[in-house]
Parts: sequence; structure tokens; C-alpha cells
Amino acid sequence: MVEVIIIIMFAFVCELIDSSLGMLYGTILSPVLIIMGYDPLVVVPSILFSQAIGGFIASVMHHKLKNVEFRVDKEVMKKLEELGYIDSFRKGVSRDLKVVFVVTFAGVLATIIAAFTAINVPKVALKTYIGILVLAMGIILLLRSKFEFSWKKIVGIGILSAFNKGISGGGFGPVVTSGQLIAGRESKESIGATTLSEVSICTVGFLTYLIKNGLSTWKLVALLTAGAVIGAIIGPHITAKFKSEKKLRLGLGILVTLLGIWTLVKTWLI
Repeated sequence: MVEVIIIIMFAFVCELIDSSLGMLYGTILSPVLIIMGYDPLVVVPSILFSQAIGGFIASVMHHKLKNVEFRVDKEVMKKLEELGYIDSFRKGVSRDLKVVFVVTFAGVLATIIAAFTAINVPKVALKTYIGILVLAMGIILLLRSKFEFSWKKIVGIGILSAFNKGISGGGFGPVVTSGQLIAGRESKESIGATTLSEVSICTVGFLTYLIKNGLSTWKLVALLTAGAVIGAIIGPHITAKFKSEKKLRLGLGILVTLLGIWTLVKTWLI
């Protein structure tokens, strides 16, 4: 019973952080569960499933709290059906939702390819690459306060984060969230879009795992999901409480920088 409560609490805290800041759910939870003695083949799909459920709920909350706008204009989409103009689609879908489409498409594609393609790269090299990349993005955020929005940057971030997810399983949240800021997005929008983007990617990853390896037990899935659901409801409220864009951006910059440093330290010194 004590172990059950500990796992639910860990999932709650990790999802609370992830849904409020756009990163760190799997990064924290995965090593903790493995240290507790759980099989990685059970840990990974359990995290993916619970993050998909938690991310969906958090995305709905982010939208309701106006941290982000996931909107499809019904009138414009009706014209799209009648006339078949691609411009109608562009006008009818909010920018936040378009960002999610770009990042999700790249991420899902990379997840499927990675699942069926053997990429023989040393783990130390992968972790070093992720650490340096995240550290660099954190430093960029700390050095500059405002960036000009560009769709080319968003596409680049989508491809880069998908590459990270595909070859290592990590480095998605920090890269997508900080990358959107570098691409000229606002902090709350970036956090909300990252949260929704991970839903499809985690779902595809979970189903792929299920098809290839199966799942020996659903206990961990249930416990993590229970904690993640509670965290997902509360987390977006924390995001909404931030009144200063500069302070939130600074906080994200510091967090990403520390995460990059920690990744490198853990890879080479621990």
C-alpha cells in the first residue's frame, strides 16, 4: 500500500511539473521507477500511456484557462468543405493548433520509424548530444528576451525534437517548449502546445510497444495514470497564475539550462 501511494504521488508531482512547465514527466519518473526495481519494458509503456491521458486532460485545461487557444473556426471550415480552398484551412485553425499539427506529425513519424529501425548509436553519445542541445537552448533563452515568430523555426523545432524522441526517447519536452520560445512564441502558448503534441506521440509510442512487446502487467499503468490525471487538472492553473511573461520565460530558461547541465553531469560524472 505504501508503494502504491508513493508511485501515485510521484506521478502526480511529475505531471504537475510537466503540465505547468511543459517538460520533465518522463525525465524524472523513468529513472525513479527503474531504481524502485521495475522492468524498463514495463516502465516505458506505462509512462507513455499515463502521459498521453494526463497530457490530454492538461491540454483541455490549458484551453479552458486561456493559456493557449486550440480553436477551429466552424464557419471558415464550412467554406473549406464547400470550396475546397486550402487557405480556408489556414484561416480556420488557430496558430496554436497549427503548431501542434506540425510538431505532432514530425514526432509520430519519428516514433514509428524509430520503433522499427535499429539505430546503433552509443547511449553516452546520445545523452551527451541531448544534454548539449538542451543546455544551448537554455542559454539562448537566457541571453535574449524576445524572438520574431517564424514558421520555418517551428518546422525545424518539430523535426529536431522528433529526431531526439526517435533516437533516444527523451529530449522532447524541453526542446519543443524552449524551441517555440526561440521561434517567437509566448511561454503559456508554448507550454500548452507542447502538452497537446505529446498526446499523439505518446499514444503511438505506447501502441507500438504493446504490439511489439506486449505488457506483462497493467498495475503500473493504472497507478501512474491515477496520479497523472490529478496533476493534469491542477498544473495548468499554475501556468495561468503567471502574470509576467518575462518572469515565466526567465524561469523556463533557467530550468532548461539546469536540465541540460544535469543531463551532462549524469552522463559523464555519475
